[in-house]
Amino acid sequence: MTILDKIIQNKIKEVNAKKALFPISLLEKSEAFSRTPISLAAALRNSNTGIIAEHKRRSPSKSVINDQVNLPEVVTGYSKAGVCGISVLTDTKYFGGSLDDLALARNCVDIPLLRKEFIIDSYQIYEAKAYGADAILLIAASLSDNQLKEFSKTAKQLDLDVLLEVHNEEELQRSLLTTVDMLGVNNRNLKTFDVSIDISKALSEKIPKDFVKISESGISNPETIKTLRKYGYKGFLIGETFMKTDNPGESANQFIDQLR
Repeated sequence: MTILDKIIQNKIKEVNAKKALFPISLLEKSEAFSRTPISLAAALRNSNTGIIAEHKRRSPSKSVINDQVNLPEVVTGYSKAGVCGISVLTDTKYFGGSLDDLALARNCVDIPLLRKEFIIDSYQIYEAKAYGADAILLIAASLSDNQLKEFSKTAKQLDLDVLLEVHNEEELQRSLLTTVDMLGVNNRNLKTFDVSIDISKALSEKIPKDFVKISESGISNPETIKTLRKYGYKGFLIGETFMKTDNPGESANQFIDQLR
């Protein structure tokens, strides 16, 4: 069983328990549910940096990355640095995040927020909206064709942008949906957790121009972004490079200064 299999198995149990406690009817009554989301895709198209900075305490591949920093300081630091959007991990067991992190981030900044989660049920999309997200992540490797269609359609009905993550050409071909705004190429192999930006390079020409192209994982210096821009990428998801430092916001600021 791969790490992804274990995460999904746990997520199914977790979501079933939540649905029993907090039905969608309750989520729809939250204050954040009535706000108008900010389009992450539009922000990326108009950005001169394309940085989506991530708040991530730990991961299955790296264990603890940074569990000492204060979330409000991190996200406000990111925002001041000029990032395009912020990705907030909400998985607790494997990444040390929570929906409260998403809600707290929403109260601190007014730029697009991506709920980074392993979505296996439409219920989680309503959760994302209720806790202040502007966009959701769908992972092709863990979803069927019908789920990709259903979940992306639900997100659009809730005015949320959809970032669909792929790892290879087979997943990419399944993901070319009109209800998807951004196609993210994850440079990390979810089975081995090895990382290489060659994956982004190889898939770039196969992604239609209708989608905002995002490269995820393994981006640790501005030169990598300059290279990937030549392949048509407009967005760059960066987590560990910033989070492994004492001051992620300042690290993002220095990174963006070098990029400019």
